Formats: sequence, C-alpha cells, structure tokens
Amino acid sequence: MISIIAAIDRQLGIGYQNKLLFWLPNDLKRFKALTTGHTIIMGRKTFESLPKGALPNRRNIVLSSQEAIVCPGAEHFRSLQEALEHCRPEEAVFIIGGASLYRQALPIADRLCLTEIDATAPQVDTYFPEISPLLWQEKSRESHSADEKHPCPYAFVDYIRRS
Repeated sequence: MISIIAAIDRQLGIGYQNKLLFWLPNDLKRFKALTTGHTIIMGRKTFESLPKGALPNRRNIVLSSQEAIVCPGAEHFRSLQEALEHCRPEEAVFIIGGASLYRQALPIADRLCLTEIDATAPQVDTYFPEISPLLWQEKSRESHSADEKHPCPYAFVDYIRRS
C-alpha cells in the first residue's frame, strides 16, 4: 500500500521556502498517528526541513541523486523506484513530499491522506499535483472549524484510487 500524505491549501499549495504553509497541531498529530511504525519516503529538501532530522519510530527513506548525501537516521536511494524495490510487499509506505516526489508517486499511489485547508496561503512556491476526480474517489472526510490553535477551517480527507 502506497499512500501520499500532505496538507494543501485551496490552491493546492503545500509550502513556501521549504516550510509548511500553516501550523495546524491536529494535522501534525494525524501525520504522526498515520505514519508511526511505517515507512516514510521523502526528497532531500523535505528531510532537510525536518527540525530534528529523521522522524522517530518510522523507517525514513530519503531520495536524492547526490551520491555523497548524509542523512543521519535515514536510508538513501537515488530514485523512488529503487526505494520501493527495497520495501517489502506488505510494508505500508507513505510519500511525505516534496512536490516532485508527489508528482512521481501519484500514478502508483493507492491512497491520498490529505489535510485540505480552507484558506489560501499568502506566499506559496510549492504545489501539490492536480487531483483528478476521474482517478480518485473520496472515501472519508472529517471537517474541523478554526479554533484557538488552528487559524482556519480544515478537513482530513482520504481518497482511494478508482478501480
């Protein structure tokens, strides 16, 4: 099972200057709950954006064409294909970014675990690929209002690939 996990704004924005667009504690909690105990695959810039490096209690895989890259606590592969060849068939794999990796993984992913933020970030330089309703079917939606810790409404939305 290959899942893509991301938080997107109304315009499919996912980041600015290698940082998240919105600080939503419940989104971070959901990310942790879904990915703990599983494999996460990310690009080099996403790895570098992690405040404490490799995420604990997960198999961290970093993709980079750079040979001499050092990613403490993570495995390094040159391509998504190579990384997936080193995963067991029963292994739950989460693609956690960035944008080019999302584009590569979208055609082979089984599920999308998105946090859809009901706002438009003022500055965005990285976007999630278009989600085609012909290919993806909404499986579940959990909506949340803005509150003292969350500056805007958001929804946890899971999509599955149409058969």
